[in-house]
Amino acid sequence: MRVPKLEKELGMEVYATRTLGIGGKIRQAVEDFIVEEILIDGSTAKISPGEAPLIVGEGKYLVCLLVKRNWDNLLAVREIARKLGVAYKDVHIAGIKDAKAITAQHISIKGAAPEQVAKVKVDGLTLAPLRFQNFKISPYHLYGNRFIITIRSISHTITETKERVEKILAELNAFSGIPNFYGHQRFGTIRPITHLVGKEIVKGNFERAVMAYLAFPHKFEHERAREAREKLMKTRNFEWALENFPHHLKYEILMLKHLSKNPNDYIGALRKLPLQLRRLLTQAYQSYLFNRFLSERIRREISLKEPQIGDYIVYVNQRGLPTQYSAKVTEQNLEEIQSLAEKGKVRVAIPIIGYKQQPSEGIQGEIEKEILEREGVKPQDFYVKGMREASAKGELRAALTPLIDFSYEKPCRDSANPSKRMLKCSFTLQRGSYATVFLRELMKPRNLIEAGF
Repeated sequence: MRVPKLEKELGMEVYATRTLGIGGKIRQAVEDFIVEEILIDGSTAKISPGEAPLIVGEGKYLVCLLVKRNWDNLLAVREIARKLGVAYKDVHIAGIKDAKAITAQHISIKGAAPEQVAKVKVDGLTLAPLRFQNFKISPYHLYGNRFIITIRSISHTITETKERVEKILAELNAFSGIPNFYGHQRFGTIRPITHLVGKEIVKGNFERAVMAYLAFPHKFEHERAREAREKLMKTRNFEWALENFPHHLKYEILMLKHLSKNPNDYIGALRKLPLQLRRLLTQAYQSYLFNRFLSERIRREISLKEPQIGDYIVYVNQRGLPTQYSAKVTEQNLEEIQSLAEKGKVRVAIPIIGYKQQPSEGIQGEIEKEILEREGVKPQDFYVKGMREASAKGELRAALTPLIDFSYEKPCRDSANPSKRMLKCSFTLQRGSYATVFLRELMKPRNLIEAGF
């Protein structure tokens, strides 16, 4: 089945299912994409939390509920830190949420008082204090996310839509889960360049990394931004760009202010980006490579559930989450590991290549080495000598992720598009997995931008 060119550019080159998708659009309204965070202790962040809770516990970290509407996570955290007068590094989150959505999540703030938090007023952000504790919120505390998604503008009949949904679910069940691709928002869909910037950082080409971030235009972004980037690419006039780049491009403006005064300090320009974003650039390239490794395994019809000799596996904890404990499959342990996989105690894993994470062996290892050679990179390149804070050790990532508690309402007339149908569904995904990766299987959009991805 044909995959959109844009997805192929992100390494998602195949589908796991063959049934035709239902089509349609997501995010036609911000209320159509709702995300509620679930922590490993069972706490769920609700977008409508009800009455304000009594502040309990003690410790130096104040845990708060953050509900955001159409806000980038990093920008939201930065704004909260500014409003509270605390350091950016003292505000912690468990996971990054979608920007074009309504999302609810937990954050911890070091040294903040409940009465301070209650006074924070920012359009599109709601902050409510919950409790004190002695440890900061981190990705370790995240179980996953509950998604409530409305797909609008479906052209098929109610019966046809329902039949396709059921067939796709059956195929995913037979596939033993969803391919655990890194989703579209890891790279950006309007302007998917983060992995391209990351690749140049990994290769030590900092000037090219900066120019990619600032000046690579993309046909789907706003015309004014695209034209400004094109001119900067031709002229390399940073002072002109500082005056003419749209003001909403906040990170670009930070870099351009530095370059207008220090035109050859490309590492310095990159360091004007938040540390978390710098690391995300390198990680985006790792994610792209992972997607390509996974795509090729699926294309060759090598099982993602049944471990093969040379594969890595990760052990699963009591909550069903993949752990950091891993092993490599050999002739000696093959039978034992396949038995554990059948019982759901381990999962096949694929490397996120880094300076401490080597490729697989066996057939999967051949796939990875072929792709790395074509990319012209080696694991040790991810130790970035000129920008050590952007270095990436690498790790393992499960090749499949489960679709948990999926349900949907009967398709009905779309009130926003009266001649079309809509489908409202809900499901839970474990941490690190992306709703859009499931939705691409369900919808199989021809045009990702028009479909709201």
